[in-house]
Amino acid sequence: MKKIILKLLGNWNDIKEIASEAVIEGLNNFIVAPDNIDKIRNFGNVHIYSYSEQNNPDFLIKKITNTDKLGDIGHFKFGFEISVLDKKDENLVIKSSELRPKFIIIQAKDWVVIPLENLIANLHKKDVELYAEVNTIDEIKLSLEILELGTDGVVYTPKSAGELKEIKGFLAKELSLELTTAKIVEKKEVGSGDRVCIDTCSLLKFGEGMLVGSQSRGLFLIHAETIETEFVSSRPFRVNAGSVSSYILMPNGKTQYLSEIEAGTEVLIVGADGKCRTAVVGRSKIEKRPLMLIKAKINEDIIKTIVQNAETIRLVLKNGEPISVARIKEGDEVIVYYQKGGRHFGTLIDESIIEK
Repeated sequence: MKKIILKLLGNWNDIKEIASEAVIEGLNNFIVAPDNIDKIRNFGNVHIYSYSEQNNPDFLIKKITNTDKLGDIGHFKFGFEISVLDKKDENLVIKSSELRPKFIIIQAKDWVVIPLENLIANLHKKDVELYAEVNTIDEIKLSLEILELGTDGVVYTPKSAGELKEIKGFLAKELSLELTTAKIVEKKEVGSGDRVCIDTCSLLKFGEGMLVGSQSRGLFLIHAETIETEFVSSRPFRVNAGSVSSYILMPNGKTQYLSEIEAGTEVLIVGADGKCRTAVVGRSKIEKRPLMLIKAKINEDIIKTIVQNAETIRLVLKNGEPISVARIKEGDEVIVYYQKGGRHFGTLIDESIIEK
């Protein structure tokens, strides 16, 4: 999920109302002065960035103009802040990414779009998050949408607490995926194995589920258990997702193994129309169950998923209707998320990777 980091470097009396309202609105990433770190932590679960190690921020920001003069980072999770005014500065950003920071904050005051386009193109394959410091709400939208990929987030100094609802509203509607369909070519029972059932802290709607699959390039929309039958009550908070080794698409655009999901994890909820939101996991249950392999064809590529062999497990047909894996048959077209390329530690890359 895209990230908004609120930069609140004023004195406590000036920032207290904005910080309090931000946490209420679910905006909980802050850059603050060391003296205000403990005060903001009292508002709830927050993530603190600071230019100083004092009072133990969660992330340390280092302003740099030359990686050779960086010095010791210490034990902190760290990132860099770099002003980008010319090509030399762009190259510095790319070079600094090789030092494995968690993030890089870009300040491009005179010509925002061009350096961001270049940097997004160069860094989107690397395991570093790129944030742009912006001055207006309109620039937030611009930054997050550049080159479709957008930056991973923005740093913004709000003018008043009244802006926070607008920022939150933008984030709520910002994320969507381009889904497509694949044609079922085979299904078969494959015996017993460990499957993961994800119970969220949210109520999912008809048409919503999670993107799961055996190969990272092709993920199936697994429908939530929102449908009640004469034999089984609905569990609208639940997605019975698949085998422990399957991939699930996460809010940050990366994949994780289903076995890694646990209480407190934020997961991506995806609708049949491609609209997305996030939900927090309440629990993840791994149990031994009979499993079914499903294969589908998209273009000339075969993608697969392994799910529990049960009538309550549903994929989604191209018309948006859920269909039980017990009823699905060859020739049915189901909704999938398909991307060429492989993944390395969950991040999409262009190198050739064979997953069978």
